[in-house]
Amino acid sequence: MGRLFKYLIYLTILAAIGLVTYTYLGPWFGVDFSAPQGQITLPVVLDAN
Repeated sequence: MGRLFKYLIYLTILAAIGLVTYTYLGPWFGVDFSAPQGQITLPVVLDAN
């Protein structure tokens, strides 16, 4: 059981390292992480008495 937890911790650490690496190297491979920008206009109806 302890061996299973050890491998699970190793897998979690490797996944975190892989995610950070993908985040930094993604733009070099054509992945765009920027948020889409645009103006959004929504009407607001106030129900004041």
